[in-house]
Amino acid sequence: MAAKLMRRRRPRFPLPLCRALPLRHTWRMNDLDDTESDDVGALLGADGPFARELPNFAPRLAQQAMARAVQQAIAGRDTLIAEAGTGTGKTYAYLVPALLSGERVIISTGTKALQDQLYFRDLPKVRSVLGTRLKTALLKGRANYLCLYRLDQTVREGASFERAQAAQLATVRAWSARTRRGDRMELAEVPEESPLWPRVTSTPENCLGVECPFFDDCHVVKARREALEADVVVVNHHLLFADLALKQEGFGEILPGAAAFILDEAHQIPELAGQFFSQSISARQLTDMAKDVLTECTGITGAIGLLLEPVEALQEALRKLRLALDALPARGAFQLLEDRADVRTSLHDLRELLATLAELLASQAERSRGFANLHERAELFTERLDRIVESHGDHDVRWYETFPRGFALYATPLDLAVPMRGLRERTQAAWIHTSATLSVAGNFDHFARQLGLDEPQTLSLESPFDYAHQGLCYLPSGLADPNARDYTEQVIETVLPVLHASNGRAFLLFTSHRALRRAAELLQDKVPWPLFVQGTAPRPRLLEEFRASGHGVLLGAASFWEGVDVVGEALSVVVIDKLPFAAPDDPVLMARLAALEQSGINPFMGWQVPSAVIALKQGAGRLIRDVHDRGVLVLCDPRLTSKGYGKLFLASLPPMPRTRELADVQAFFDTAEARSS
Repeated sequence: MAAKLMRRRRPRFPLPLCRALPLRHTWRMNDLDDTESDDVGALLGADGPFARELPNFAPRLAQQAMARAVQQAIAGRDTLIAEAGTGTGKTYAYLVPALLSGERVIISTGTKALQDQLYFRDLPKVRSVLGTRLKTALLKGRANYLCLYRLDQTVREGASFERAQAAQLATVRAWSARTRRGDRMELAEVPEESPLWPRVTSTPENCLGVECPFFDDCHVVKARREALEADVVVVNHHLLFADLALKQEGFGEILPGAAAFILDEAHQIPELAGQFFSQSISARQLTDMAKDVLTECTGITGAIGLLLEPVEALQEALRKLRLALDALPARGAFQLLEDRADVRTSLHDLRELLATLAELLASQAERSRGFANLHERAELFTERLDRIVESHGDHDVRWYETFPRGFALYATPLDLAVPMRGLRERTQAAWIHTSATLSVAGNFDHFARQLGLDEPQTLSLESPFDYAHQGLCYLPSGLADPNARDYTEQVIETVLPVLHASNGRAFLLFTSHRALRRAAELLQDKVPWPLFVQGTAPRPRLLEEFRASGHGVLLGAASFWEGVDVVGEALSVVVIDKLPFAAPDDPVLMARLAALEQSGINPFMGWQVPSAVIALKQGAGRLIRDVHDRGVLVLCDPRLTSKGYGKLFLASLPPMPRTRELADVQAFFDTAEARSS
């Protein structure tokens, strides 16, 4: 098992947006400091307590190497990038040294589902084996916790609900009387996408804080207190960066005391960090505030007479602005808004009406806690809107995005390295980034420069899976350029023989929803296996039904490229239609690429290709999830073999044998069938 640990020199000057980080020394597994790492290695070794006490535990050298590297990073307050191939056991590799460090550690995961899995399954096992009595806590963003005040308000107006939503409200009320944590994940009976949840949960803007009449029983406050007292706190990336970017989701006071931050699924960090370091305002935020104003008027003499007209005017201004945006692309640079007179007028009217509402709310602020909060929200939104509209600095990218019933305006940092570097310096802690997909052909430069990691240690750990025998990579020939009008038709015709060879049991991953929908149409009457199409049902249900089917074919885009774990024969083929280059209409990306070009760097090879490589690795990683899995990875994009950069993609994938012959794919499955019989 190969493992490499590399140290980097600190550059004398701040790194530009894209610049190679020079390597000073390449370390191997045996080079790690044995005096500090023996204990961790022994714990996870063949004679250690994990092997003795956990029935299915398999000692792995790569896991032990990562545990040692994490231990050293925590002790030295260092920055570590650890790429651990699928099956390495990275969760235990960072949990063991974290629990043994004697320091307060914040562990952040990519999703709330992974957060729950880590806290309720993995962490208790490790604690039990180690025999530690450390305090642990689970903390999520406030939108995940029932707000007793907003529930009370919602119940008061319950008569206006439709029958289905009224039933959900009754369910939430019953649950509120018995729940200890108030975590939405406990209540599966109310769908996650239900419009009721925003009405019975809080946001940083509408939370009343210590003035809330339910403050002593507040679930967010209780979770925060537990986290303050804990040695290990499990959060998710959204919550972590919301607080680090000073958006006050609920545990900012915990952070200064943390000695280490461990970021699992760290490949998500650049995109998420961009979101949370942005200034933004949305039509939904303003609409929700307007509704809350009208709700607060209930029972307060004269309030409705004063506020109804300006609230309705604000709502009308939002509708007019959204209508004016219909003539523009769904997303784009802010300049497109400024170039249209009707949009400029609508924006001006919205700003004036929002400022007027803020002034009127100021006159009511002393009449109730709710009005005081609403005045603060209106002031905040006014300042934020002014800042976005009037910003003309070179450090931000201003852009907009429209939705079926709304819009959002943003100002996003051009270079995330600066705020990320400042963030880490403020914490004075160890920062450990781990994922199965952080490098490009073994090189971590792209990930490191996005986050301003000037002097990271890097660790590369190969997967223990035997890809030479477990997998096959099929690169079909004869496909047209991916921009061809009938490309999706050609992909389906190419893939059909593979699906027949595998008897279904496949994921088809697409880079666009348009291609996904077209592929679903084409397959509808051509295959005998059940089809599961993203968008026809919630993702968890689709995956559950796919697993249960045994021979299903699932079509997905975007979110299905990662975080999907189907072990066993139910998934034996993964098809990827195109190389996952970022959408050309992304205004932030376009601005960053322009900045790279101005600095003399090729934006395609310096940014677009590395980003697409990491995304492709995520999609390909859905195939082999266990030592017993076998399957075929079908990469349809002809650029993998016709373009020079295709070699970089192929070099970054697991070391499977490759073929261009359909007969080899059929033989692969014939062999598997012969073995099973």
